[in-house]
Amino acid sequence: MNNKRDEIINVCAALYETMSFKDITMREIGNALPFARSTIYNYFKTKDEIFLALLQREYELWSQELELINASSPDEFAKQLSQSLEKRGRLLKLMSMNHFDMEANSRLENLIEFKRAYGKSMQAVAKCLEKFCPAMSGQDRQDFIYSFFPFVYGIYPYVHVSQKQREAMSEAGVNYVYLSIYEIAYACVKKLLKI
Repeated sequence: MNNKRDEIINVCAALYETMSFKDITMREIGNALPFARSTIYNYFKTKDEIFLALLQREYELWSQELELINASSPDEFAKQLSQSLEKRGRLLKLMSMNHFDMEANSRLENLIEFKRAYGKSMQAVAKCLEKFCPAMSGQDRQDFIYSFFPFVYGIYPYVHVSQKQREAMSEAGVNYVYLSIYEIAYACVKKLLKI
């Protein structure tokens, strides 16, 4: 991968640790780079493309981790899959964003590369299901994938609740139970695997 392209993605990732998507601009990214801001446009045409590339990288890292899962039972697989998500906070945060707009504002070639990384993560989970849950049929694995991935998109907002949100839930009488990424994911995977 190109070093300058990587630097742009790294700067975006660093800014995203302390700023919201809407507050990060091409100017903010450019100001944090050791080269001219105009160089960004040699690699990315929009902020959405940079974020899509960051999300792609996060999916690739997760896929690599999924390939290392070595479970002795479906329950052990559920635990390891949930642990893999617990380590991928940035992935989950990015997944909770509006993909529709991000993808719409990206060039086709960038979208294709992102979809390859996304597809690889789906394939990695499917391979794990085939290996660690051999009693599942092909349809069962597909049902798992099409339930699990949409579920994962919503984990981040459930575990990262601001003080303002906590106060609002308390005032509204919402009896909210605070759980970790692992706890939420493990409960879901166990239900999907029927264990």
